[in-house]
Amino acid sequence: MDYTLILSFLFYAIFIANVAAAIAILFFERRDISATWAWLMILFFLPIIGFLIYLVLGRSLKQDTFYHVPEERRRVREQQLVSQDKTEIAPNTPLSPYRKLIQANRASGALLTEATDVRTLFDGHQKFDTLLADIQGAHIEINIQYFILKRDPLGDRLLTALFEQAKRGVKVRILYDAVGSWKLKAKDFDAFKKDGGEVRSFFSSPLGILNLRINNRNHRKLCTIDRRIGYIGGFNVGSEYLGEDEQFGYWRDTHLRVLGPVVEELEYHFEQDWDAASKERTDWSTTPIPAHDRTNDPVPVQIVTSGPTSESEYLKNMLIQMILTAEKSIYIQSPYFIPDTSFMDACKIALASGVTLKIMIPNQPDHPFVYWATYASVGELIQHGADVYTYDLGFMHAKTIVVDGKIASVGTTNIDARSFRLNFEMNAILYHQAVAEELELLFLSDVADSEKLTIEKYAARSRMIRFKESISRLLSPIL
Repeated sequence: MDYTLILSFLFYAIFIANVAAAIAILFFERRDISATWAWLMILFFLPIIGFLIYLVLGRSLKQDTFYHVPEERRRVREQQLVSQDKTEIAPNTPLSPYRKLIQANRASGALLTEATDVRTLFDGHQKFDTLLADIQGAHIEINIQYFILKRDPLGDRLLTALFEQAKRGVKVRILYDAVGSWKLKAKDFDAFKKDGGEVRSFFSSPLGILNLRINNRNHRKLCTIDRRIGYIGGFNVGSEYLGEDEQFGYWRDTHLRVLGPVVEELEYHFEQDWDAASKERTDWSTTPIPAHDRTNDPVPVQIVTSGPTSESEYLKNMLIQMILTAEKSIYIQSPYFIPDTSFMDACKIALASGVTLKIMIPNQPDHPFVYWATYASVGELIQHGADVYTYDLGFMHAKTIVVDGKIASVGTTNIDARSFRLNFEMNAILYHQAVAEELELLFLSDVADSEKLTIEKYAARSRMIRFKESISRLLSPIL
C-alpha cells in the first residue's frame, strides 16, 4: 500500500475542506468581522481540528425558514405592530424619553405591552417556591422552557409537580435545550406522556451531547401558567441555583414573575420555539385569553428576543441604546462581560458624558477563558472611570441593566458574542421607575457583598493573569 499517496490525498482533502470553510465564512455567512478573523485563524493554525470545530461550532442557521407562525397569528401580529408604529407616544409622559428605544425594539417584532404586576425574585428558594406554588395552582395549561433542567432534587420536585398536573388534566408542555439538559432521557417522560403531557428538546441529536448545533443553543428560561402568570429571567433548574453547590456557594440571580397582557408575549415566543423544536407543525394555543385585572399603575414592557436567525443583533442593540439614553447612572450585572467594540464604545461615551457606570461580575469563574476575557474588558473600562465590583458571597448570574433608576432590562442575555449572536435569548425591558428603583437598590445591596476592583488592584495583577487575558481576548469573538 502506498502510504505516501494516501497521506497526499488526505492533505489535499483537508486543504480543500479548509478552503471551502473559509469561503463559506467570508462570502456566504454575514458575520461580525472579528468573528470572521477568529475563525480564519483557527482554520489556518489548526487545519484538521479547526475544520471539525467549524462543522460543530461555526455554521450559521438559515433565517427565513426557521420559525413557522400560523398565517392568522402572523397577520394579527403585523397589524398590532403597524398600529403601534402609527400611535404617537404622548409628550411629557414617562414613556416619551424612550420612544426611539421602543420603536427600535418594535423593529425586532417586540410589541409594547404591559404587566399589571411585577415581582422581582433574586433568591433560588424564593423563585422556585413561588413557581411551584403557581404550577400547583394551575387549572388550564402550563408552558415551561429552560436551558438547563437537571434530574436532581430540585429538578425532580419541579417535574413531579408538572407530572401531577398532567394527570389532573392540565395541558402541560415542557421544552428544554438538548445540550444544556443533556442528561435528560426520553424515558424520563414516558409516564408523563401517557398522561397527556408533551415534551420536546430543542436541537436534539441522536448522538446526545455530540450535537452539530452545539454552538446555537436555546438559552431562554420562561414559564406561562393559564395565560395569566409568566416568568422570565436567569435561573435554570438545578440544585446549584439554590446555593447547594460547594463550588459556587450562594447563587445570586434575577427572575421576574409577571401578570397581565405581557404573558401573551411570553407565550407567543414559547409557541415559536415549541414549533421549531419538532418537524411536526402544531396548532398554537387556543385557550381563551383571560380578562386581566386592571391597575392604576401598569408597567409598560417589551419582550425582546434575538438569536442566530435574527436579521440583526436586536438584544445588543437594545442594551446599547439603553446605555446611550442614560443621563445619570447605569448599573450592569452579568456573569460574563465580553462586549464587542460597539458596546464598549457606548460605555465609554456614557462615562465621558459624566454618567456613572457600575458593573458587577462574579469573583470566580465557571468558564475560565470567559472569566479572563471578562476581567480584561472590565479592566479597560476601569481606566475610563467605571466602578467595577466582584461579587464575593457566591456566584453572580443575574443579567440586568438599570438606567437612571427609570428603566431596566432583565432576562437571559449575557454581555458577550454568544448571547448577542449565537444563542436564542430573551429579555424584558420595563419602562417603570418603581421597578427600576427596586432593581437598582438590589444592585446596591449586592455591593455590600462585593469587592471593588480598583485601578491599583487591576494594575498589580500577575503576569500569568495578563497572559490568560491576552489569550482569552483573542478568542472572545467565538467564546
